[in-house]
Amino acid sequence: MTAERRRSATLVIQTAFLGDVVLTTPLLSALAERYGPVDVVTTPAAAVLLEGHPAVARVIRYDKKGADAGLGGLRRLGAELRRVGYARAVLPHRSWRSAALAILAGVRERTGFADSPAAITYTTRVPRATRGHEVERLLALAGPGPVPPVTLALAPPDRATADRWLAARGIGPGFVALAPGSIWGTKRWPYYPELAEALEGPVVVVGSADDGSLADAVVAAAPGRAHSAAGGLGLRESAALIERAAVLVTNDSAPLHLATAVGTPVVALFGPTVPAQGFGTRGPTDVVLGRTLSCRPCSAHGPRVCPLRHHRCMRDLPVEQVVRAVAAAREAEDRRAIRSGD
Repeated sequence: MTAERRRSATLVIQTAFLGDVVLTTPLLSALAERYGPVDVVTTPAAAVLLEGHPAVARVIRYDKKGADAGLGGLRRLGAELRRVGYARAVLPHRSWRSAALAILAGVRERTGFADSPAAITYTTRVPRATRGHEVERLLALAGPGPVPPVTLALAPPDRATADRWLAARGIGPGFVALAPGSIWGTKRWPYYPELAEALEGPVVVVGSADDGSLADAVVAAAPGRAHSAAGGLGLRESAALIERAAVLVTNDSAPLHLATAVGTPVVALFGPTVPAQGFGTRGPTDVVLGRTLSCRPCSAHGPRVCPLRHHRCMRDLPVEQVVRAVAAAREAEDRRAIRSGD
């Protein structure tokens, strides 16, 4: 690393959930435009999504719940970062651990949100908007300027793997992708198998290995038409597969933001959370569905179990409405493509 690079190096610490990391990419682009490509500390799961991104010089894996857990891991990584000599650190994740890491790294200029529990440790505190999309909220850490898009740096091998997976199952263009999973139980719409049965044409389930049982139920409901890629493809390859889909139906979870990054229309099903919290869709033909209930939203993330034990926010969302939304999203995207000449 050159001396000039050392003096100007920018460190971003973002170890939140996968979707949060994807929504941080516009901030990374804005910072790179100003200071040059940035180094990013993130989780091992999210690291693969940032590798090769033009705004990112280096991805640093921080296994905060595994090999790097505890104070020892924090100190080891802090010492490694200190040797780089970063000029500034930007802290979109409002956690004490991120703040402590920036201090242990010896970064004198530390920018984060004023409402963070660790704000007292920052040298620059930026007000965090209570409204608007998370993308714009995070961009406040970079200061005024244009809004870069949410992006992933998918490579030809990622797309080739997805294409081979589809070809092996005889799936051509126009399929519908379904993402039934979420780490938050109440965010899961329970009728994905019924949806697969009601839709026409091929259906592909995306998700992690943890979503295997949900994917199996979908495949069983539409034998011969529904196929599961859950756990069978990595994150980058799954994003490339979503890129090939005509539309993605998803809960409020990471696949929604992957679809945003690759430009695939989304039908988003919101239950315990609402788009007004800042994590909604951004595409011009996206469709958002949710029930009007006095108990929504019930938390920032969606609890694991409905506090009122009825889960009506998801259970009252009928399959027929989602089928119509899929058709509407596809028609709107076709019209948009015709107008733009795509």
